[in-house]
Amino acid sequence: MSFPLLTVTAALPAVGAVATAAVPAARRTAAKWLALAVSLATLGLAVAVLVRFDPDGDRYQLTESHSWISDFGVRYELGVDGIGVALLALTALLIPFIVLAGWHDADPLETGSSRWRPTQGFFALILAVEAMVILSFEATDVFLFYIFFEAMLIPLYFLIGGFGDRAHQGGEETASTQRSYAAVKFLLYNLAGGLIMLAAVIGLYTVAGNFSLQEIAQARADGSLHMATSTERWLFLGFFFAFAVKAPLWPLHTWLPNAMGESTAPVAVLITAVVDKVGTFAMLRFCLQLFPEASKWATPVILVLAVISILYGALLAVGQRDIKRLIAYASISHFGFIIMGIFAMTSQGQSGATLYMVNHGISTAALLLVAGFLISRRGSRLIADYGGVQKVAPVLAGTFLVGGLATLSLPGLAPFVSEFLVLVGTFTRHPVIGIVATVGIVLAALYTLVLYQRTMTGPVKAEVATMPDLRVRELVVVAPLIALLLFLGVYPKPVADLVNPAVEHTMSDVHKTDPKPDVEAAR
Repeated sequence: MSFPLLTVTAALPAVGAVATAAVPAARRTAAKWLALAVSLATLGLAVAVLVRFDPDGDRYQLTESHSWISDFGVRYELGVDGIGVALLALTALLIPFIVLAGWHDADPLETGSSRWRPTQGFFALILAVEAMVILSFEATDVFLFYIFFEAMLIPLYFLIGGFGDRAHQGGEETASTQRSYAAVKFLLYNLAGGLIMLAAVIGLYTVAGNFSLQEIAQARADGSLHMATSTERWLFLGFFFAFAVKAPLWPLHTWLPNAMGESTAPVAVLITAVVDKVGTFAMLRFCLQLFPEASKWATPVILVLAVISILYGALLAVGQRDIKRLIAYASISHFGFIIMGIFAMTSQGQSGATLYMVNHGISTAALLLVAGFLISRRGSRLIADYGGVQKVAPVLAGTFLVGGLATLSLPGLAPFVSEFLVLVGTFTRHPVIGIVATVGIVLAALYTLVLYQRTMTGPVKAEVATMPDLRVRELVVVAPLIALLLFLGVYPKPVADLVNPAVEHTMSDVHKTDPKPDVEAAR
């Protein structure tokens, strides 16, 4: 029996979460170091998964399969393709930076505060989310995936509602009310999507007789499992609705600005750079693979919704006064690009969408974490409360600029390649959609550069005149992310080589080939 590397990779942060929570209250610092050590060890295991994965080998590798609930055909089945490996590595990479960035976010509040912040619980919840996200990327049993897809909501609920941002304009009571509202809204939206998906999961079992993704997909491919057109479409809609909420796709997006705005910056990164990727990943793995005909049937509507997300998110980002809410709406716009690339049904579009998931995770983490450092210094999330920061904290301003330029997909930074591929892949099959979506690029430049201009340039405001520059711990968080943005911006080949074979399999699932050029090249 081979070593269960995938199980161990997911189990380590789960065990680490329990161990971190069990650290005595008087040893808060020990809990932090334990969480950081566990996250780094998980990153080491993720690297081992990367090394052992062969992009030119079988579609699903490092597989594990054990009987679980035999009466209902539920198995503990794990396996990763190139897309799953890339997102698993992204998750494991970002968690240590999230832990370091949130080093003091759960420290006790000022004397006399009625609010208790259990430091151990904060870091234990982060590790618990990591374990569930990793298992979601690994699960090839539909029911197993559903369990962790839903279970990750619980620790996130407590992270949003229990460990909110201290830079709040209202008093503690107002802040607590808004945190609770954001946490409940997040939970209700995602639970609603999950319940609809549960009905679809049960329906899938009724039709297929088991929950194995590989067995169902193979039966569909060889014709031994036939679904009525209406059945397939209803099941597809049940799965897609849950994934669109998680992604989030307009008009199911409204929970995200509240959740990100009221969370600490590291938790906001956890939500948008890690957890939300489960939604777009699942569209590729489950929607397209299990319901290929229904996916093609729904493509026109989904592309329209994706374009609305791109433009709506960008327009609302332009009008924001709150730094973190601006980044939240920008992320809604970016997820529109990702979903558009997935349902463009071209290899360039889907490769670009997968690269976009990775690059968006890195760029958003860089921008949000630097924004978090900025907000913690000034004690305000309002853009109008800043000005002239680059004169007193040039390194902070410089890293903020690079993160912002990556968000607008500047050539030479990682997101450019992925956004370019998405647009090219969409234009070749849906030119009108591709043209309209390019407006989102212009709007991205507008909200990013205006944000930088209003916060970092101009006269130095009295409230930021003594603002310190980035400290060593903060530089350790930001510098590797900036380096990755530069490296993948000029050399995206390692990630592209990893995901392209998986994209070819997905294109085969939906029986699509890339459109041929209308004009042949001159000979």
